[in-house]
Amino acid sequence: MSLSSKEQDRLRSLEKDAEEAYKYMASDEQSSTFKNEELIYELDAAVPQPQTTTSKKFTRSEIKETKPWVHFVAGGIGGTVGAVVTCPLDVVKTRLQSDVYHNVYNTSVKSGNPIKQAFQHLSETGGALRGMYVNEGVRSLFKGLGPNLVGVIPARSINFFTYGATKDFLIRNFATTTNTEQTWMHLVSGINAGFVTSTATNPIWLIKTRLQLDKSKSKIYKNSWDCLKNVVKNEGFFSLYRGLSASYLGGIESTIQWVLYEQMRMFINKRSLKIHGTNPTNKTTKDHVMEWSARSGAAGLAKFLASLITYPHEVVRTRLRQAPLESTGKPKYTGLIQCFKLVFKEEGFASMYGGLTPHLLRTVPNSIIMFGTWELVVRLLS
Repeated sequence: MSLSSKEQDRLRSLEKDAEEAYKYMASDEQSSTFKNEELIYELDAAVPQPQTTTSKKFTRSEIKETKPWVHFVAGGIGGTVGAVVTCPLDVVKTRLQSDVYHNVYNTSVKSGNPIKQAFQHLSETGGALRGMYVNEGVRSLFKGLGPNLVGVIPARSINFFTYGATKDFLIRNFATTTNTEQTWMHLVSGINAGFVTSTATNPIWLIKTRLQLDKSKSKIYKNSWDCLKNVVKNEGFFSLYRGLSASYLGGIESTIQWVLYEQMRMFINKRSLKIHGTNPTNKTTKDHVMEWSARSGAAGLAKFLASLITYPHEVVRTRLRQAPLESTGKPKYTGLIQCFKLVFKEEGFASMYGGLTPHLLRTVPNSIIMFGTWELVVRLLS
């Protein structure tokens, strides 16, 4: 079909406009909190799409870049703030998971009603906190905080950095369309981040666990360094990696959290783009605060669901790191599967969820604080 001269000119004009607009095009699913180029007003917003005549156009020079080191630093700071605030609950959780304190804190008969049982767990958690404060002093509430902080900073930094780098690699090399994120990419990125983080930081968590289980009146370890020397001298270097298999299993929890968080984050972002468009000036301060709160809350909800699904590995990991001995002097727990079977046989299925209440009371707000702080630090450093 032949075109008139006017129609040909119009077609050439449309082609030129399309070429100019292409570099600005992106769907919300292509957005990521870990992209090299991000809008300062929205960490996980897509690169601006073609603008209407009533809104401002953004050029590459107006897009502030967020380098990988920013997420590395922000992840460490976010993890540190969360760990300090929730440390007392972490100590209680660890004690309730161990067999040393299991009979001390679990004194009441549990109700068959799930709601009443939840309140009983809350009462036990509160009682454990009060007992530690009265009998051992306020410092007992922060036992293991030193190695915890030493572990949290690299663990969160490595986790955020590895997750983002892996996802970016997968998007660049395996995306079906340009920069399109897919759920399997979040899954693989989460698994890789969990594997790398667990391997790098397991010795630190083992030291933290030993310190938290160390009784004040008959202390075995003077401090973190003394604990490290004692473990290596008496149990060997590779004993620092006790519970590593359970930590790898725990990587499933962080993977589930990442996948759930990404899905909720994209939903929040899509809703924001639908309501406010791509122009940041359309948002009020209240809108920014509400969206920040929603994303932080999404991190907490994702952690809550992931913890419920995978919690038994936490108990097994604590027992393996605790390394109690039989009356014969031999290790009571010799491996992941053996520990699962023995705990289930001796203490029942309910023991696999020992310390769940303080764990949720700690990890859910910890995730909210960590992700919220991380986002604020990224904004400041971008």
